[in-house]
Amino acid sequence: MGSLFAELARRASTNARREVETYVREIPELGSLDTSSRARAETMEYSVWLRRRTVALAPGNDMLTDDDLGYIASMGEVRAGAGMSLDSRQRILRVHTELMLREINEATEAQRGGDLDELMRMMGWFAPQGERGIGAYRRGFVTVMRRRTPYVEQVALLARSLLSENGAAQELAQVADMELAESYTVLVIRVPDRSPGDRELDNDIEALVKTYQVPMTWYPEREGDGTVISGGAGRGGELVALVPEPAPDALPDLPPDQVRRLVPDLLPDVVPDLLRDFADALGRPCAAGTATAPLTGLAEAFDRARRISRAAPLRRASTRLRPHTLADVFVELAVGEVPFVDDWLRTTARRLESGPDLFVTLDAYYRHDMNRGPAAAALNIHPRTLDYRLRRVRELTDTDPGSTHGVRLFSAVVARDLSGAWR
Repeated sequence: MGSLFAELARRASTNARREVETYVREIPELGSLDTSSRARAETMEYSVWLRRRTVALAPGNDMLTDDDLGYIASMGEVRAGAGMSLDSRQRILRVHTELMLREINEATEAQRGGDLDELMRMMGWFAPQGERGIGAYRRGFVTVMRRRTPYVEQVALLARSLLSENGAAQELAQVADMELAESYTVLVIRVPDRSPGDRELDNDIEALVKTYQVPMTWYPEREGDGTVISGGAGRGGELVALVPEPAPDALPDLPPDQVRRLVPDLLPDVVPDLLRDFADALGRPCAAGTATAPLTGLAEAFDRARRISRAAPLRRASTRLRPHTLADVFVELAVGEVPFVDDWLRTTARRLESGPDLFVTLDAYYRHDMNRGPAAAALNIHPRTLDYRLRRVRELTDTDPGSTHGVRLFSAVVARDLSGAWR
């Protein structure tokens, strides 16, 4: 054994102790190592063993054995069994790798540079075998996680991982037995704050997860400072689903960027179905926004879909509720970012409050492309009644709803009012 390996062997116990102390200091979920002598001894024993196996195998470039990988996997199982989060597990793996590299560097310096051949052998062994060890640790963690975590929670963890792009999605997809797609449509269904007497939504969300088999999670409504004001799925919040994009052969014969640009409303068929089923279960108005992106752009797509859902009108399932895209609400999104413009529109809205039913009338009028017959039928009124209401709008605002200016003004007013932005 060369001097570098001998030095690493001599320092094995000291370095293992430092690793345990670093875990306690930097990873809150491992704070128990300071209070549980059994857990600390188990972690210490594993850390020493791993360093000694490294020193034994690296000189001859020997691979970790199946027994070695089994022991490493068992530690992953222990951590998952104790309820450790994926974030903490990732931090453990990062801290361990950083410390091992630091130890190699320290041992090299102690030998005044050491033998370059030994250092190269160590580094040549460390990278591939370290990857195999990390893979075993993760497999052990995932095995227990699949067994202990309810399916709906597995799916929610996968959805949140995809939306935050934190790198754990591949493993969580294995836990939930789902295949990752190359790109997703992010659907955000906004649910306004609900009264305490409304029934819980947890069972409905669970049914949706099992029916559609797509990553899905619930985000409770939060205060301005980020604190949750409605626990669980019982009050206001957002249901977020990630629907895999159709396979390329299911899309028009155009490059993907042209498809998305030229056909902005092209959505997987499952999106409107999922929205309708959730709205039916909800039984009250909601709004939906969508945005599409590849795996590496889902965090931005989530933010965009969330903004769209907040600008979209609140509707019931029975009143033409549909998922909105940027093309549907780009005006309202822009208006919401300019307070003095929004205040000006609000002033116009106040003039219409005397009615009768002017907001719903304008909504139906514009939804039917200003065709009087279909608009009146949708409102269940006579076309002459529709004409009277449109004249009333003109009298109150000195603006014709059928003029170019009227369409620009009142369509924005109605959309902002129906979104709940002014409530």
